[in-house]
Amino acid sequence: MGEFIAVILITLLAVVSPGADFAIVTKNSYLYGRKIGVLTSLGISLGVLIHVTYTLVAITFVMTYTPQILNFIKYIGAIYLMYIGYKTFMQNPILDTGATSVISPLQAIRYGFFTNALNPKTTLFVISTYTQIVSAITPKTILLGYGLFMSLAHLIWFSLVSLLFSSIILRQKMLNKQVKINRVIGSLLFLLGTALLFAKF
Repeated sequence: MGEFIAVILITLLAVVSPGADFAIVTKNSYLYGRKIGVLTSLGISLGVLIHVTYTLVAITFVMTYTPQILNFIKYIGAIYLMYIGYKTFMQNPILDTGATSVISPLQAIRYGFFTNALNPKTTLFVISTYTQIVSAITPKTILLGYGLFMSLAHLIWFSLVSLLFSSIILRQKMLNKQVKINRVIGSLLFLLGTALLFAKF
C-alpha cells in the first residue's frame, strides 16, 4: 500500500509541474480549440507509455547504460523543443477563432507524443519511480498497472488544462493577444530545449 501511495503522489506532482507538455497543450488548446487540445493530451499520455515500456522491458539494460541513453534522448529532445519553440514564436496570428483545421487531429497527437516521448524529464521520472520506489519483487502486472496509471494521470490532467484554455471567454482573450502569448510560449519551449542541451544527468 505504501508503494502504491508513493507512486500516486510522485506521479501527480510530476504531472502538474510546469514544463514542455503544459506549454504545448496550452498553445494547441487556445489556438485550435478543445478537440485539438485533448488530442494533444492523448499524444502526451501515449508518450508516457513509451517510457514505461522500455523501462519494463529492459530496465537492467537502461540502468547499466543510462548515461548514453539519456544523452541521446536529451539531445534529440532538446533540438525538438527548440524547433517547436521557434515555430511557435514565429507563428502568424489565426484570425478565425474556429480554425481547428489548421492542424489535423493526427498532427495534434504527434505534437503531444513527441514532446513527451523525447522529454528527459519524463524519462528520469519513470526510471527513478521503477528503480527507487517500486520493489524488485512487485509483480509485473502491478508494474504495468503503475505505468497505465501514469499515462492516465497525464491524459486527465492535460485534458483539464485543455478544457480550461479552450473555454470560449478565455480563448477569445488569448487569441486577441496571441502574438505575445505565442512569443512567451515559444521562448519558454526554446529555453527549455536549450537548458536540456546543457543539462547534466
